[in-house]
Amino acid sequence: MRVQHECIVRRVRSPAIVLMFDRGLFLSLHAIRRQLAAMPHDLYLVRLIHHVTRAAFPGERLWTAAQLGQESTVRFLRIRNREGCDVYLQPYADNRNAGYILLDLDHADAPTLERMRVNGHQPCVVLQTSPGHLQAWIQVSAVCLEPPMATAIARQLAHTYGGDLASADWRHLGRLAGFTNQKPLRHQSNGYAPWVRLLHAQVGLATNGALLVQAAEREIRLAPSTVTVTGSLPSPLARELVVPASCTRSEASDIYQAWLQRLRIPQRFPRPDWSIADKWIAKELLRLGTPVAAVANLLRGGSPGFPRQHADPQNYLRRTLARALGELAGMSFPAPARGAHCVHKGGTS
Repeated sequence: MRVQHECIVRRVRSPAIVLMFDRGLFLSLHAIRRQLAAMPHDLYLVRLIHHVTRAAFPGERLWTAAQLGQESTVRFLRIRNREGCDVYLQPYADNRNAGYILLDLDHADAPTLERMRVNGHQPCVVLQTSPGHLQAWIQVSAVCLEPPMATAIARQLAHTYGGDLASADWRHLGRLAGFTNQKPLRHQSNGYAPWVRLLHAQVGLATNGALLVQAAEREIRLAPSTVTVTGSLPSPLARELVVPASCTRSEASDIYQAWLQRLRIPQRFPRPDWSIADKWIAKELLRLGTPVAAVANLLRGGSPGFPRQHADPQNYLRRTLARALGELAGMSFPAPARGAHCVHKGGTS
């Protein structure tokens, strides 16, 4: 009788123990599978970035949806997340955009999402990355897009809905649901990191996605005649954001501050890393066709406290501009063989 009783106890207790132990894994699996089902693609790039060092976990991993939805994969990602890594994802299309545009909405609400739907820009995925902060994935094309076109669409959507311009480019990574947001600024009042929650997931092209593509094509065709180094920038960028061929330190400081506000860096980072801010501003200016020498002069005269503690300011400027140019050219996204594997190269998002 004693042996029989022990077997009954094990049969009754075991499911409860397993359920308690795997509840977090189950929730993560469910969120991941729903997100990927709403933004289907052949391969996904997953990148892990440590929130303290900002260093990428060694390698860039490519997974199919089936592989990424396996328990073993999610267990690995959950361990890295608990160790302080944020988990980012992007539909992978080598040196092109997979047809999905990320819109980073720092201060979005229900009316913003409703306006997107009314305008035919309805997202296939909406994530709450922390309370009051949303990310939306919008499928604008069923075929891959060239980088300039995807970037133009991303920037147009960011302007229209108050999105983060620093995240508006052709290959920006977004959060993967089912993990915690490790950024200290996003921690809750109880000290815990918030979960990245999946608020909406529905597969489908945006109703007016084709119109966005057509508008981007027109913008690219007109770009050479409307964007000049010393002339006016096309709407909605303002005249004060233009970098002249040469400028005084005071003028450089004013232009730099204007770009800080345009990219909403002070609002998002009360104590910004000026090296990162320099790179973001340089990348925006280079994207607009500003000569490298003019960008270097702007950073030299306008970046707060420059040269700060840089032992070799000129070398710092060269490295910053090289990183900005490299990101524009997509150098940090090599073309590895297909399948779930590791490309032994670090990076940042």
